Amino acid sequence: MTHMQYDLEHTGTPQAHVRDLMTPAPLAISPATSVDEAYRLMQGQRIGHLPVCEDGRLVGLISERDLRLVLPSPATSLAAHEVHYLLERLTVAEIMTRFPVTIGPDHLVTEAASRMLSHKVHALPVTENRRLVGIRTRTHLLYAFIRSQAAQSVAA
Repeated sequence: MTHMQYDLEHTGTPQAHVRDLMTPAPLAISPATSVDEAYRLMQGQRIGHLPVCEDGRLVGLISERDLRLVLPSPATSLAAHEVHYLLERLTVAEIMTRFPVTIGPDHLVTEAASRMLSHKVHALPVTENRRLVGIRTRTHLLYAFIRSQAAQSVAA
């Protein structure tokens, strides 16, 4: 059972807190990680965002979009080994979003949704004292919405 399946079955009500519907202890990378490695991790794990941590503290966030912006066009004249060479030397620190919008685990789910909408972001790292404890994504919001609609149908 995935974290989200567990969360969907146990939470998602309108008064749920962020800690109730997030991915706890998400995969994170260091700022020195190569863009090539970050790309392979995201593809392999099928995730759209990677928190960037240094000494256990959140220092940035990298998204699929960030990676797409630095990947060469399929029409590039570079050979595959040249692309790989360049992406191995480019680090996450050079392209990540520094000081990403975050939220604490005790905030309400509605506050997380509001923050994501107002800042136009698709993921919120969940932090306590700048330490990463989870991540909340638009997928989590969809699960919360489905759960709340199901709860309303049962109540009606």
